[in-house]
Amino acid sequence: MTRKVFILAMVSIFAVGLVFFACGPKGPETIKIGINAPLTGDIPKVGEGTKFAAQMWLADVNAAGGIQVGDKKYKVELVIEDNESKAESAVKANTKLITEDEVLAIVGPQSSKQAVPAGGKANELQTPMISPWSTNPNTTKDRPYIFRGCFLDPFQGPVVAKFVKGEFGFTKAAVLYDVASDYPKGLAEFFKAAWEDLNGPGSVVAFESFTTKDTDFSSQLTKINNSGAEFLFTPQYYNEVALIVQQAHQLGWDKPIVGSDSWGSSETVKLCGKDCYGLFFSTHYAAAGAKGATKEFIDRYKKEHGYVPDDVAALTWDSMRIVQTAIENCGTITGDIKKDRTCVKDALASIKDFDGITGAMTFNADGDPSKCAVIVRISDQGEFEFYKSVCP
Repeated sequence: MTRKVFILAMVSIFAVGLVFFACGPKGPETIKIGINAPLTGDIPKVGEGTKFAAQMWLADVNAAGGIQVGDKKYKVELVIEDNESKAESAVKANTKLITEDEVLAIVGPQSSKQAVPAGGKANELQTPMISPWSTNPNTTKDRPYIFRGCFLDPFQGPVVAKFVKGEFGFTKAAVLYDVASDYPKGLAEFFKAAWEDLNGPGSVVAFESFTTKDTDFSSQLTKINNSGAEFLFTPQYYNEVALIVQQAHQLGWDKPIVGSDSWGSSETVKLCGKDCYGLFFSTHYAAAGAKGATKEFIDRYKKEHGYVPDDVAALTWDSMRIVQTAIENCGTITGDIKKDRTCVKDALASIKDFDGITGAMTFNADGDPSKCAVIVRISDQGEFEFYKSVCP
């Protein structure tokens, strides 16, 4: 090879290198979003609502030709993992979604028992995650990559306490909760503190607990019956609410029983029946009487799936749209998954005045939205009726 040919060859290689460097890594054709949900286990209806809402969102994205990021549209793929309603399975699901499937972001888990440990793994692996339904503070605490689509238990506990005090004027409360589950345990403690702030030390006259999968609550309910409590607060999931309420009535309890957002499943009334009519609980939205975009979502969901969506489904819908907004706000997808995940995380943190079907949201520095709670009454037709709104 002559010196001239050699020089020309080196110049050509250098030029190709410059072009490659300028272009950078080629962006993906498809964006993957992970769904971490309890499709089996203790609360499969929660997983079902999560999956249905996510699939409805995907149908809309597909109908639009994908997600528009900058001057390009990207196809979207959902990667759905079953966490079996178990903490360890939720962590494994997140690990797989992040390291094997290379999702850009994760929606879920829902329950705090799974969201808290799964959030730790997502934050460790620097992947944005938004839990639609987890109200436990530890889900997002000191975790810049973790967000939520709902209010927190430190807000919900006082909401319930103030509602009961204002509505009934009671001074003596009883609480029954699962001590082995993050969500009910945390909310029970926040409620107790708020109630005693209003009524003084000792005004929670019975603070009874049980362990996950228990089905006989007669011992705890007998103590509550004999405590002089004027009402019972039980922040449990739909599969336990019916058992607690029905057993309480069988033991002669005829006073109000109040719940929390975990009551919001359509299964609650299905399992509880007339025993739950007239009872109140705090939650994220009320289906009966909904208007605008909220009603449109409810009508569409009911038409496609045969029943009114619960708060999990509504919050999942909002969370999917929040993730979409963050991806769009990034402006570009580089193909460097670590860099793109960081961009989505930063874009999530910057979202303000997001107009969701469960309320307007602006995220604070901890990844938590400022939003209102709703008090719902279960009507004599078994519908979740709006009763009043309580805002921060």
